[in-house]
Amino acid sequence: MYLFIIIGGIFSELFVRGKLVVSGEAVATSNNIIHSFSLCLICIGADLLMHVLDIPVMLVIYLLLRQVNKNLALLVLLFNIVQTAVLVADILNLVAAMIPLENAAYLKAVDPNVWMAQAYLSIKLHNYGLGVGLIFFGFVCILEGYLIYKSRFFPKWIGILMQIAGACYLINSLSLLLAPGIANMIFPAILVPCFVAELSFSLWMIIKGINVQQWNKLVSVSV
Repeated sequence: MYLFIIIGGIFSELFVRGKLVVSGEAVATSNNIIHSFSLCLICIGADLLMHVLDIPVMLVIYLLLRQVNKNLALLVLLFNIVQTAVLVADILNLVAAMIPLENAAYLKAVDPNVWMAQAYLSIKLHNYGLGVGLIFFGFVCILEGYLIYKSRFFPKWIGILMQIAGACYLINSLSLLLAPGIANMIFPAILVPCFVAELSFSLWMIIKGINVQQWNKLVSVSV
């Protein structure tokens, strides 16, 4: 599930919306979306599925890491819930961008430049909503990385990578909201450590799992 979330997010944001959206060009962006309307709808559906999968992933990570520190694991869970709630609500901005471009009869009464500008504005709002949501996820990664590092049933290097990823998410989102010029300079390179960290964590859980011996020691101590 975690691996699907990573792949789905990259596909939707970079390989679909990243290719269709032309910065500062409402008309060109709208025309691109109109010609790839079905693909955009599929991406919205994939985004929703990703956030549905977020919930069991959160639960699994909480159940694992609460053996290290229950209060911090709960704090990770709370930050993650807020992040997911923000991103789910932010999907409505993508829906708002699609509605003016669906070629409905009632739109003929409006100047095309107006509804194209509205669609582009909604996409811009989605980007800012994504940035806000990832601020909370940045804290998730930093705290989660600390718990992984201390756990002894995951490799310490994964914990370090996750903390670096959290810092990168925070830098990217804060620069997007407060210093867009800097954000344009560092994106998408700033998110490469995030991809490496999350991919490593998800693949480790799929292929290796946890160190059962160390897990049992923590469980016996907590009992």
